[in-house]
Amino acid sequence: MMKLPKLTAVIEPGEDGWYVANCPELGIVSQGETPEHAEEMIKEAVELWLECADESEVRRKAGRTQSCRQRT
Repeated sequence: MMKLPKLTAVIEPGEDGWYVANCPELGIVSQGETPEHAEEMIKEAVELWLECADESEVRRKAGRTQSCRQRT
């Protein structure tokens, strides 16, 4: 499993009264009724994306050039 750098979550008020959460490194966006809910939702969205994404795509989007996977 590769080690990820710290990811950013930007949470801002949306036009509809909800809060929009964005992870710019991965291009993932979510929303919630409160800032706390938006944070929970972006964490879940990132976790689900990481479960499904190919490792090369994760490295590319997260700006990583090498896998930190140990080789034996």
